[in-house]
Amino acid sequence: MLSENLTGKLNKQINHESTSVVLYLQMSAWCASKGYDGCAEFFRLQADEEKQHMEKLFGYVLETGGLPMLGAIAAPPSSWASLRDIFQATLEHEQTVSKEISVLVETALDEKDFSTFNFLQWYVSEQHEEEHQLHSLLDRVDMITAEGHGNFTIDREISRLTQTNHRQ
Repeated sequence: MLSENLTGKLNKQINHESTSVVLYLQMSAWCASKGYDGCAEFFRLQADEEKQHMEKLFGYVLETGGLPMLGAIAAPPSSWASLRDIFQATLEHEQTVSKEISVLVETALDEKDFSTFNFLQWYVSEQHEEEHQLHSLLDRVDMITAEGHGNFTIDREISRLTQTNHRQ
């Protein structure tokens, strides 16, 4: 059974994951409105992934005797200056999520809740992958000029990556 403290922190993370879903859907909408269809699909898939993360936490809290508690979600930003800015914002968001997961891991260890510690290792690995992917995308954006043809090329490249990752 989860402690009250850990249940509260896991519920807080459920809401952070919900915030990520809404943020990535808004990012998808912004990209679509600018004609960046590949990037729009990328962010839509990211939103789906974050929903799965939320549901996994939700299920864990339930199966360990806790009560998942959903809270209010603030509206996300709705515009960005460029594709680079939106991917930089995404990286910063994922770095924040990584820190939140680390707090959960630390709490589980402090409470000697090794089952929850073990459960959270999947999230630690997932965050490592997310940050690595975003660093790689930003590197590609920086390699290509951000003017006209460059944005088209970035969008096409991200679309290709999205299709490849979605098939795996």
